[in-house]
Amino acid sequence: MPTRAMRRLYGSAGAVLLATALAACAGTPSDPAGSSSQPPSAAASTQPVPTPMPDPVLLEPNVKDGATNIKVNTVVSVKASSGTLTKVKLSYTNTTRQGRKHQGTVAGKISKDRTTWTAGDRLEPAAAYKLISTGKNTVNESKTATTTFRTHNLPLSKQTYPQLYPLKGSLVGVGMPVVLTFDVPIKNKAAFEKNLHVTSSPAQAGSWHWYSNTQVRYRPQKFWKPGTKVKVTADINGLDAGRGVYGQNSASTHFKVGRSQVTKINLSSDVAKVYRNGKLARTIYVSGGKPGWQTRSGVKLVMDKLYVTKMTNTMIGAQEHYSLRVRYAMRITQSGEFLHAAPWNAAHFGRRNASHGCVGMSTGNAAWLFNHTLIGDPVVTTGTSRHMEYGNGYGDWNMSYAKYKKGSAL
Repeated sequence: MPTRAMRRLYGSAGAVLLATALAACAGTPSDPAGSSSQPPSAAASTQPVPTPMPDPVLLEPNVKDGATNIKVNTVVSVKASSGTLTKVKLSYTNTTRQGRKHQGTVAGKISKDRTTWTAGDRLEPAAAYKLISTGKNTVNESKTATTTFRTHNLPLSKQTYPQLYPLKGSLVGVGMPVVLTFDVPIKNKAAFEKNLHVTSSPAQAGSWHWYSNTQVRYRPQKFWKPGTKVKVTADINGLDAGRGVYGQNSASTHFKVGRSQVTKINLSSDVAKVYRNGKLARTIYVSGGKPGWQTRSGVKLVMDKLYVTKMTNTMIGAQEHYSLRVRYAMRITQSGEFLHAAPWNAAHFGRRNASHGCVGMSTGNAAWLFNHTLIGDPVVTTGTSRHMEYGNGYGDWNMSYAKYKKGSAL
């Protein structure tokens, strides 16, 4: 409180001000520490602020819902943002050639970060598709989106069908190429070749070679190693072949290479020698094509084996009449050369060439060779001035590997 002396010095008004100041310095009963109380606005700011809810996961396919006329070369995908994917299913319904309804699914794969799903195949023509995508956001709230669409219609003339040879599970000779044939011509050869895959065990270098717009083949740099296992995949379903044509479906095959057997025929001496795994297994006296009907020199492969077949002069356009029931026939060219039993030419074996192009031998030797031969076994002929054409049967080995590689579209 102000003293009497203070009151005289400052007067009554000054005394009140001084008393107020002293009271502020001394504190009040409600604030024993002497600190000032906070204003109401500062106290209100310490209250907790509500946390905003996370956005739901956004599922975005690369095809629009309700779309029609989607091209079959489309690879469907789904992208998730503000979350991750948990499950995606792509199914379809179409009509088979026989007019029956068919239902199928397209497998796919979710990326490691679970933000993208990609289909493992392209689409089928004239099909109704349903895409069901499910994902979750950062607080595991689930969301599902459904997308439906249709693909464009394609007549068979706009679909190319692949056929792979050798057939699945085949045992073949060391010279056997992979032969892929299409029923509708291919324009985009490079795009198709990128989707052709050959793996061999043990691994061996090799190349594709396009013989035409409807056939491509693959051969190794050298003859296959005996025992090699080969897998081939033609991933061309829905692939754009050019000129409005698309791959009709994909194809695959696998085969094994047997022992090495190479038959070397010298028609200047009319002797054939059969080598198995590099060792001479049999010597056979033969007779080849006479003048005007010379047997081709070069590397040929056994293409087919027929226990019995009929051969006539009209089949090759010869004027001399004959009609023969031939046994143990092994085709080595598309044009009609065979290795076969020719007992009617027995007097000529090992002496002279007297056939219309085939290589004949005794029935016993033909039976032995027939029973020990695989499709794809090389037959190397020398001693004539007529040469083997590249595309006449499996003539793949009549060109260098460097030239063969130039036939690749890549």
